[in-house]
Amino acid sequence: MLLDLSGRHALVCGASQGIGHASAIELAELGASVTLLSRSAASLQSAAEALPRRAGQQHRWFAVDMADTEGLHRALVDMVADHPIEILINNTGGPPGGPAHAAELGAFEAAFRQHLLAGQTLVQALLPGMRASSYGRIVNVISTSVKEPIAGLGVSNTVRAAVAAWAKTLSSELAADGITVNNVLPGYTRTARLDGLLAAQSRNSGITEHEIAQGMLASVPARRFGEAAEVAAVVAFLCTPAAAYVNGVSIAVDGGRTRSLS
Repeated sequence: MLLDLSGRHALVCGASQGIGHASAIELAELGASVTLLSRSAASLQSAAEALPRRAGQQHRWFAVDMADTEGLHRALVDMVADHPIEILINNTGGPPGGPAHAAELGAFEAAFRQHLLAGQTLVQALLPGMRASSYGRIVNVISTSVKEPIAGLGVSNTVRAAVAAWAKTLSSELAADGITVNNVLPGYTRTARLDGLLAAQSRNSGITEHEIAQGMLASVPARRFGEAAEVAAVVAFLCTPAAAYVNGVSIAVDGGRTRSLS
């Protein structure tokens, strides 16, 4: 199986922690040079220094807020002029929890900008480099909510579904250029995002975080939370030459929690 990514350049968003950082490690292990992106310069620098490194690899980082699409565009134009990118891991933190009917309009607008408009900005900036090398991998880290909406995540459910539809459309438009577009759908995964959701639900309900966690795990056949590295392994595989004919799919990495067949 051809998994070697030597000579490839990957951009990983949300790379300072969690699934993003785990994905950056996996891609570096496979030989790719990796550029890390998130809002925090301090955490990015330490994350980049911790990446596996072999001869020929050059890891970089830059700090930008995904919600600032104009700033994101400027940073990308400067970077790809010298270092074209063939692999994009489109990953960013989810919107705050809460029911859809109570959400302010601004919450939907902010989430749409941070997730879908930022993704569009990334793709448009990176496409020339992907087309020039006849190799492109776009992997969106979304959520199992695109298959089964999750209670209490109204804004996230809505925007994540929009990103999934956008990605499916791109997969048809770009396939002839040697570019694949796929989605990875993490289930309950041990990350800062999960910690935040547990804390918020505990505050709002008066139930302990442990009790809430046990309720979540009751819906997972594997009876445990996933690890960021387990999600990252699937992300990395989709970026390899071995996955060249996998296109337009949404793969749940959730211990079997999603009940739907497709």
